[in-house]
This record gives sequence, C-alpha cells and structure tokens, in this order.
Amino acid sequence: MKLGISTFVTDESARADVLAKAVEERGFDTLFVAEHSHIPVSRETRYPAGGEMARAYYRALDPFVALTAAAAATTTLKLGTGIALLIQRDVLHTAKSVASLDLLSGGRFLFGVGVGWNREEMRNHGTDPRTRGALLDEQIQALRTLWTNDEAEFHGVHVDFDPVFQWPKPAREVPVYIGGNSTAALDRAKRLDAGWLPNALRDPEAAAAQVAQAGSVPVTATSAPPDPALLDAYAEAGAERVTLGLPAASEGDTLRRLDALAALVPRVS
Repeated sequence: MKLGISTFVTDESARADVLAKAVEERGFDTLFVAEHSHIPVSRETRYPAGGEMARAYYRALDPFVALTAAAAATTTLKLGTGIALLIQRDVLHTAKSVASLDLLSGGRFLFGVGVGWNREEMRNHGTDPRTRGALLDEQIQALRTLWTNDEAEFHGVHVDFDPVFQWPKPAREVPVYIGGNSTAALDRAKRLDAGWLPNALRDPEAAAAQVAQAGSVPVTATSAPPDPALLDAYAEAGAERVTLGLPAASEGDTLRRLDALAALVPRVS
C-alpha cells in the first residue's frame, strides 16, 4: 500500500512547490489537493463535517495551477485532485488543463473528481444539483473521448459537442478516481472503470469492510488520521493507497507536521 498526503493549498499556507518537495523528500507517494472555486456567503447547505467550516475552503488555490507548481518542484511524486468539483467546470477547458498537467508532469497526475456537497456553490456555476450525478457521468466519458480521439465528439443529455480538435493529449491514460463515501459513488466507479476515493474511516474493522465493499475497484482512502492500526487495516484489506490529512498551515507548521507523519511511511512501504 502507498501513503500520501491530502490537504488544501491556500494563499495563507505553505506554497505548493515547497509543500510538494517536502512531501516527496519524506517518502510519500502522492499529494492530493482540494478544490472550491468559492464559498457562498449565504447558504443553506450544511457543512458535512459539522461545526464551523475551515478557513481553507474559501481560500483554496486553483488545483491545476497549484499542482503545476508542485510538478515543477518534484520528479516522482504523484499529483492528484482530491477532489476536483468537475460538475462546476467546463468540460473542454478541464480536458485541456488535465492533459497539460499530465504532460508537463511526465504522467504523474491522478484525477479525483466528485459531485460535491455545496448546492449554492453548484448553482452559482449554473449546475442543477438534482442532475449532478448524471452530469458527472457524461463529463467523465466526454473527457476520455477528448483525451484519446483526434477528432472528438460527444452527444449526451448534459454534455454535447460536435467533432473538435484538441491537444495536448495526456502523457498516458489518466487514472480517474470517484470521490465520495456513498454507494452511488462506488457504483459510479465500477460503472465507469475508475478508482474509488472515499474519505478514510476511523475504525479499523470498518476500514477493512470499506475496501472489501469495493471489490476489484482500486481504493484510495483519503484524509486518514495518523493511526497505525488503521493503516494496518487498510493495508491488510488491499487498499491501493491511504492519504493522511494535513491541515493548511504556515510553512514552518507544515514541515513540522510532515516530519511527524513521515514516521509512518516505513510502516506501509
């Protein structure tokens, strides 16, 4: 099993290039960064984790810009979106951003996507929350068409375009991971031949059951606490990867926390 880091990169936190270099130097496999284009000031949607929303949610850098800086500062570290809110993005621009990042990084990009939770944020992008699942399905299929066909076209209910030329193409077939802990998210991963990117559970027995539920679908469990027993359970159950949660913080605090987390790398390598 591989061990990575999941975090936000913000205008107040450690720079993406500094962070990525430190993550790679400490032996972690992957750096996943989160995305929110904005947070509406007035909203009715409940914050899923409960309590006050972390400041990082409304200060997050664009993930593709942040990960490009991370790619330039590293050589082997895999770079992922965890998650990109694809249903709030234009599919043609996103296809080019993903392909450009994968090409520039030498095929190190992992594309974690999901439907998100903030309905007001979705609506500000013109996305109907009621059809976000169907939209995501079509977007993933359309992206793969754009990445592989010289003359790409797609005709769906929510995504529709006639034949187009678009380059660059990715360095290789981009691995797609479906975010979310729901049965719907796992079913989507199975249906679309993708990986699954659920939030890590806290109980070792539940973690093992989570991986077993996925069957042959590759599982990367994200934002886990630094619990050796939990990591052992995920490893023994056959998870592909676990990422440890890293709060967005200053450079000094970030490096100190990474030093502490790095003690777990030999446990799973």
